[in-house]
Amino acid sequence: MRVCTKFCAGLALASATLASPAMADTASGTFQVTLTVQKACTVTAGTPSDIALGTVAATATNVAGNNTITVTCSKTTPYYIGLAPSNANTAGAGSMAGTGANADTVAYQLRSAAGAAGAVWGNTATTTSVGNGVAGTGSGANQTHRVYVTVPSANVTPDTYADVVSVNVNY
Repeated sequence: MRVCTKFCAGLALASATLASPAMADTASGTFQVTLTVQKACTVTAGTPSDIALGTVAATATNVAGNNTITVTCSKTTPYYIGLAPSNANTAGAGSMAGTGANADTVAYQLRSAAGAAGAVWGNTATTTSVGNGVAGTGSGANQTHRVYVTVPSANVTPDTYADVVSVNVNY
């Protein structure tokens, strides 16, 4: 029996080893998916935003007009719009020049509200302060802002007068 005991015990051990399935283990870890979204703004002005004050008599006073500019900024981005006439006046007081040898100019004032008493719209806005500009907060969609112009007097040499205004969006 001794032979069977050793043999049977060895057989039983070998059989148990073969009959047990191998234990599977799992190792795990993590990783991140990241994205940085930068704030951004665009401005649409140009010809569609031109303010044409029409044809007026040299005796005309308090000539007024308006049009819109469009600003598109990323969601929740605060922005401040400054308007700068070509003479770089930070208080929005511009000067339209005539053509050719005509030395006359037509003074005008940029405003953020209608009429001669409307708030002046100039170019002292920064990335952190509205200054004498106009403030907004981006929504990711187009936002329009109305610009008003007043001309106190058209008592100048008859001609066509024009000036270029720069729109500065600080964000």
